[in-house]
Amino acid sequence: MPKSQVRKKKVYTPPTDIAPAVKGASNKPSPVWLPVTAVTLIVVGIAWLVVYYLSSQQWPVASWEYWNLAVGFGCMVASLGLLSRWR
Repeated sequence: MPKSQVRKKKVYTPPTDIAPAVKGASNKPSPVWLPVTAVTLIVVGIAWLVVYYLSSQQWPVASWEYWNLAVGFGCMVASLGLLSRWR
């Protein structure tokens, strides 16, 4: 039985009409305040929720009732938004 031919694969060459990304603009490091603010928001959010539960819903703001949960979780979600920008 005859042998089949071995096919050679072509070497990939990237297209030349697409410009490479600008290296200086996207590789800048994050400002120092960004991770500091994000960690602070996480700590404040967790502390807000812990105080709310441990005080039997009397603190930090008793008149807000369950909106205290929104404040605590909102702080943590805002920190996640900041951390998504961290390089």
